[in-house]
Amino acid sequence: MTMKLYCFGESGNSYKAALTMELSGLDWEPVFVDFFNGEARSDTYRKTVNDMGEVPVLVDGDVKLSQSGAIQQYITDKTGMLGGRPEDKYEVLRWVFWDNHKMSSQAGVTRFLLNFLPEEKRPLEAIAFLQGRLDAACDVLDKALAGRDWLVGDGITVADISCCAYLYYPEPFGFARGDWAHIDGWLDRIAATPGWKHPYDLMPGHPSDRA
Repeated sequence: MTMKLYCFGESGNSYKAALTMELSGLDWEPVFVDFFNGEARSDTYRKTVNDMGEVPVLVDGDVKLSQSGAIQQYITDKTGMLGGRPEDKYEVLRWVFWDNHKMSSQAGVTRFLLNFLPEEKRPLEAIAFLQGRLDAACDVLDKALAGRDWLVGDGITVADISCCAYLYYPEPFGFARGDWAHIDGWLDRIAATPGWKHPYDLMPGHPSDRA
């Protein structure tokens, strides 16, 4: 049975789930959510897809699951892939949780404020604060990657997929790969993984659709 992922291309959190599914070789298909026109916040969506009003949402038969980290763990448990060695499980989860709180939360909000809000509505002080937090997170990530290819173990895991998700987007939000040598090389290694796709190639939805 084909799994479904409710998602849209501009969503880094959706990308975490979609790339995990793609690299695991699962049979899945994206279901486009028209986020920018309010679909995820509609009563219908909340009643039938996700009462939290968010993406991504995975549907696998009778299983319906939201939150990217939970979806990633579900896929790892289902396929036995991208979880590292059994003894690595909690170290992988540590990075997934760190990313959700320290990396993606800063990158995602800053990117939204700078690129998807009209210029006159952008809260400049909040953006500056978030970019400072993002720099601090990048410093942690860059130092963790010094002298190693992957965040945990000797191969790509959902820790890498979670932490990298927002860093491939082209819209400016305060992250420049050239400022972080270890992150830059790591992003190249992830992109060289067989089956890797850019978020705009993996999921429907692109800023140009609304131009």
